[in-house]
Amino acid sequence: MVTIQAEYQGELHCKAVHGPSGAELNTDAPVDNQGRGETFSPTDLVATALGTCMLTVMGILARTLAIDISGSRVSVEKEMTSRAPRRIQSLKVRIHVPHALSPENKQKLERAAHACPVHKSLHPDIQMPVEFTWG
Repeated sequence: MVTIQAEYQGELHCKAVHGPSGAELNTDAPVDNQGRGETFSPTDLVATALGTCMLTVMGILARTLAIDISGSRVSVEKEMTSRAPRRIQSLKVRIHVPHALSPENKQKLERAAHACPVHKSLHPDIQMPVEFTWG
């Protein structure tokens, strides 16, 4: 179990501390929701979590398969709903793996990405198209 502690700092800013490591991160409300957009918003962190989770589980599988996916990148485009209730409408994911891999390993890595814990934890109403490019 991991505990995250967060404190409201005022001006729509929060500071969160990762219990096990003590690492800190700050959030701000986005400009379109009364904030200054000075750092990640809470929903930006959801998009970040999805992309990094997908790369991480791909990395775990790559290690198991003894293949190299270092230098792989992810881009996640977050879109919010335009009407109430305010929520994430879509998270469009683009993953680029800069290595030539066998079709079998590509398929395994794509399946792993779609099975990451964050992807499986998000509400099914959130559209999450994923596009892979290889080599």
